[in-house]
Amino acid sequence: MSTTESKVMNGVDVDRLFGTIEAVKADPALAEFRFRAQNMWIGGGHNRSTIKGFYGAGGEDETRTAAFVYDNDEPDVLLGSDKGANPVEYVLHALAGCLTTTLVYHAAARGIEVKRVESWYEGDLDLQGFLGLSDDVRRGYQAIRVSFRIDAPGASDEELEELVRMAQRYSPVFDIVSNPVPVTATLAG
Repeated sequence: MSTTESKVMNGVDVDRLFGTIEAVKADPALAEFRFRAQNMWIGGGHNRSTIKGFYGAGGEDETRTAAFVYDNDEPDVLLGSDKGANPVEYVLHALAGCLTTTLVYHAAARGIEVKRVESWYEGDLDLQGFLGLSDDVRRGYQAIRVSFRIDAPGASDEELEELVRMAQRYSPVFDIVSNPVPVTATLAG
């Protein structure tokens, strides 16, 4: 009886990655996911989101034994009690996580060993939109700037630049913040 070890690059099981790609090619319905979050207001700008279950790969996922809990708040200058990052800071966190993961996964698929990835995120927001003082000012970020530092011995500058482009091209969160997404909000009964 022989066992084979999976090829792991950058902490990514490349054999499983390519297996997933082949499974989705054979059955595109496996690519359909539905993620969920529940939120409860605590007071002032403080509220808490809980994330546990999701639908994906053809069924309801039940592998998580505990929920992830995230507190949102505002800093004092925005009338909060600073008990957590504010929601627009979480957007930067989500973008950072998704761009980095996308970059590392695509590097692994291309056989590029990555030793370290650092990135910096900065978003410009004008409160006049949120406060209803101007309809001409966007309520969300006007611009987001991202910069990467990637330590990948043996990779050329061109390959590293291509990884950054691929991260932008294939990152779901980059797509969400770069393109309009239909969002509906209703009152639950």
